[in-house]
Parts: sequence; structure tokens; C-alpha cells
Amino acid sequence: MSTVVVVKKNGRVSIAADTLTSWGNMKLGAEHLTGNNKIVPVGDSFIGITGSAAHKLVIQSYFEKCKKYSFKNKLAIFETWRTMHKSLKEHYYLNVKDGDDISYETSQMEVLIANPHGIFGVPSLREVMEYEKFWAFGSGTDFALGALQCLYDRFDDAEEIARRAVETAAVFDNGTALPLTVHTVELVKSRRKK
Repeated sequence: MSTVVVVKKNGRVSIAADTLTSWGNMKLGAEHLTGNNKIVPVGDSFIGITGSAAHKLVIQSYFEKCKKYSFKNKLAIFETWRTMHKSLKEHYYLNVKDGDDISYETSQMEVLIANPHGIFGVPSLREVMEYEKFWAFGSGTDFALGALQCLYDRFDDAEEIARRAVETAAVFDNGTALPLTVHTVELVKSRRKK
């Protein structure tokens, strides 16, 4: 379980995530587990991962080996994820079975991406969303989105908004716990809005 949020405001983008790892009723907090960061740096992007704890190692391994990828816009991210999905099945043994009523194989993870080009989300069926202000994925999504909605117009700093949203989720969601990690980058000038 996890809570990951992305925020874009005043020429900056931030991504924040909690650090709790859990399996059923067992949970491992930051004081018990090293490497609990759910945000993976890839080039000039940060990828926040929800779902199985194994996804982090898979993402790190894949992008360390893969030299041809792009996160500059929705189509580039889609093509990167489509190529990665094939590798997930062939080299990482991804179990793509979900329900019989879905149109495509699932990648079994939801990720948020923050980079100089904006904030993006990739749900499990690999459709790519670009967000104007903010979004959240994970077990604390509802709490984080409520906090983001209330905080966005009250604060000017994307990082402060992201931090407070994850902190709020940690108060109410039993799958989210502090401490949190956060990364912030400047938007490229052509993507900035006042």
C-alpha cells in the first residue's frame, strides 16, 4: 500500500510518497526497512510507484538497462510504457492476468511521473494522463486528493502542497505512513504557466 502525489504550481513540479511497505496485516515502516523510497529517479524524471513492492526493483532494473525511453509528453510515455510492458512479461515474469472484462493486459502498477515537462500518471492499463494541477495514486488517494483540493489555492509552493497531502493521507489511511520522500524540479520554460 502506498500514497504518491504529484503537484504542479508556479513553474515547479513535486512528487511525494510515503515509505510504508506492507503485506496483508504485516507492515514494515521506515525504521525497519532500508530502501523504502517509492520514488525512482530515471533521467530527469521521478517515477512514484504504487502496487507490489517488487515494482520498484523492476522499474530500476528495466531503466538501468534500457537506454531508449522518453517522458517528455503523453505519447512518448505511452510508447515507453508499451515497450516496457513487453519486457515485463518476457524478462520479469509479470503476471498479466486480471479480470476477463478488461480490454488490455494490465501492467499491475500505477505510477505518477514528475519531470521538467509536467506531471503525468500511468494507470495499470497504460493509458497516460497529463495533469494540470495535481493527482494522487495509492491506498490513500481519497485522502490525498481531498487535501490537494483544499491546499492548492492556499499555498504557492508545489513541494509544500505535496508534503501536506501525503501527511494527511498518513493520518487517515492505514496503508500510508511517514516519513515521506519528496523531489522537486523546475518546469521547462515553454511549459510554465502563471
